[in-house]
Amino acid sequence: MSEEAKWYVLHTRTGYENVAKENLERVVEKNGLENRIFDIVIPMEDVLEEKNGKKILVQRKLMPTYLFVKMIYGDDIWHRVVGTRGITGFTGPLGRPLPLPEEEIVAMRLDRPAKIDTQIEVGDDVEILDGALNGTIGKVSSVDTDTNTVKVMVELFGRETPVDVSLDALRKVEV
Repeated sequence: MSEEAKWYVLHTRTGYENVAKENLERVVEKNGLENRIFDIVIPMEDVLEEKNGKKILVQRKLMPTYLFVKMIYGDDIWHRVVGTRGITGFTGPLGRPLPLPEEEIVAMRLDRPAKIDTQIEVGDDVEILDGALNGTIGKVSSVDTDTNTVKVMVELFGRETPVDVSLDALRKVEV
């Protein structure tokens, strides 16, 4: 198909985001839709929570009951997606999908470059620029250029804790 894939928003049953994602992944695989549905994302954020007097870093759903899907839309896809267990429909007028505007895609960081050219290496000091740890300085312990993520050791509550951070959410600092 000559159409370009766009991001759409799906509504799920409350608490069924992970189940709906897994079910949709099975539908894609079973029906050979890999060339039409490219990515399924549950938006997550890192949050510091206090449990039993200790603060821990946890991942929380940024937008509960929603999935983001990058696909080439068509009526045949609509029926397969909406018929997937756990998905209640697309967001948009009368349940018909509207693609996300470009500024929302950028703001939610849904489209990331395939490879990020970086000068960050193991042992570098970096500042985290996004999320719950925004402004935190840490030391790089590993770099994964395939997934564009970096494991950063940060001091949380008196001890070193590894945190996975996207390459585009880091800035190298000179100490």
